[in-house]
Amino acid sequence: MKVSVSKEEMQKKLANIQNIVEKKNTKPVLSHFLLAAGKKTSFITATDIDTALKEPIAVTVEKEGKICIPARKMFEIVREVEEDLFIETTDEQWLKVRSGASEFRIACLPHSDFPAWPASLGGGEIDELTIDAALLLEMIEKTLYSAGETDTRYTLNGLLFHPKPEQKVFTVVGTDGHRLAIIHRQFDTGLQKEKKIIVPRKAVSELRRFLATDGEESEPHRVTVTIGDKHLLFTIGTVQFLTKLIEGSYPNYENVIPQSYEKKMAARRDTFAKVLRRVSVMSRERSSAVRIDLDKNKMTIFSSSPDLGEAKEEVAVDYQGDPMTLGFNARYLLDVLNAMTSETVTLELQDPLSPVLLKEDGKEDYKCVIMPMRI
Repeated sequence: MKVSVSKEEMQKKLANIQNIVEKKNTKPVLSHFLLAAGKKTSFITATDIDTALKEPIAVTVEKEGKICIPARKMFEIVREVEEDLFIETTDEQWLKVRSGASEFRIACLPHSDFPAWPASLGGGEIDELTIDAALLLEMIEKTLYSAGETDTRYTLNGLLFHPKPEQKVFTVVGTDGHRLAIIHRQFDTGLQKEKKIIVPRKAVSELRRFLATDGEESEPHRVTVTIGDKHLLFTIGTVQFLTKLIEGSYPNYENVIPQSYEKKMAARRDTFAKVLRRVSVMSRERSSAVRIDLDKNKMTIFSSSPDLGEAKEEVAVDYQGDPMTLGFNARYLLDVLNAMTSETVTLELQDPLSPVLLKEDGKEDYKCVIMPMRI
């Protein structure tokens, strides 16, 4: 293989794969990426077995070839050099990289060692839906913070994609058992039947990079989602992003959402968030616990730690119910407030230990539920 490539192109493509390549080095080839240089198309592929990314790369090909290159080391080299790169393989073990007066010789692996891109997405039927990239990104951003990370209930360590063709509704849900975020959007998915698809948190988190546009495109950015039994393939322009699905049954999230409430509080979202951040400075780090005392048109937020001291602040709110005291993890509340965009948020309350429903003022398509803490 003999190719040349601009520093900017290689650096951008390698930045995209840094979180996908396996860092634990359990299998050496997973810390490498596959560079396949062809006269018609050239691309790089990276995988950690659970997720995989295949993306075209603009290179000038003098001689075609394939090789597995250490992803981290190549990224460090490209970041430090100042000129375009000339890349050449001497055999399947060594790669020569030149940039200006700099020359590197990198130990590589044969391309045949690299895991093959799945020829199919698992047995059974394949479905496909198309969605606006900005819409999918918004739905992910508003739910991802609620998904579990290392939960023993492994189905919680991802987002639920729940298209309902009959109602022409697409729902995305995240929950870790302590909180839940759910967003609905009306559009025709084109699917024939309802599906519940659990997409791993890491995969969804990485996918966001490719859904965000740079603002220069006049046409809406579209994503094709191909749904198999065991895999999900996102095609975004020329980028292909593949992930294994989490198998199992997702909790019945609709049962978690409170259907009735006795008390309701409305507050300015930005003020609420700023006060929470200030007061929670004095809370215990692990629990970030704060106490909220509600009284007529008044909310007092209080935190304390035996080692640090205490803090409290009073905020004007719209509340007409009886006095009430609740405990919360401040981080959970802040995650919700940061994901919302309306000027005012409402909290629907039942009693100090019942789930609390948070909504944006005047909107019903985005809801968050938080379990209070015992204080």
